[in-house]
Amino acid sequence: MMQSPRRFLWLFIVGFLLAASGCATTSRTPAGFETGGDWYETGIASWYGERFQGRRTASGEPFNYHKLTAAHRSLPFGTYVEVQRVDNGRSVVVRINDRGPFVRGRIIDVSKAAAERLDMLRAGVVEVRIRIVRPAH
Repeated sequence: MMQSPRRFLWLFIVGFLLAASGCATTSRTPAGFETGGDWYETGIASWYGERFQGRRTASGEPFNYHKLTAAHRSLPFGTYVEVQRVDNGRSVVVRINDRGPFVRGRIIDVSKAAAERLDMLRAGVVEVRIRIVRPAH
């Protein structure tokens, strides 16, 4: 039995919307984040600064590149994480107040102030390990 093109299109649209809505739900919180110290993530970090100064972050607060803040895809706003540069051991504690990064392979975007502490301004991107210091309240 052959289905009409209109019915096929309708089924395709419904299927697509269902699949897309599953992807667009609230971001998943990493397992183990509630306890802090047990959760780690390793990957590439980048930084952002003056160009975004004063713009609203995903949390609603204005971005200030002088503060120790960061963007992460799924950690709750207000979570404090330690970001440690893998190759030189430098670390900084930042507060998650934004979403991102939206570049494949990157796990966190830190503010310029945090990037300075990590000595990553010149490099732009570095490998880091992040761990939760204090979950959001």
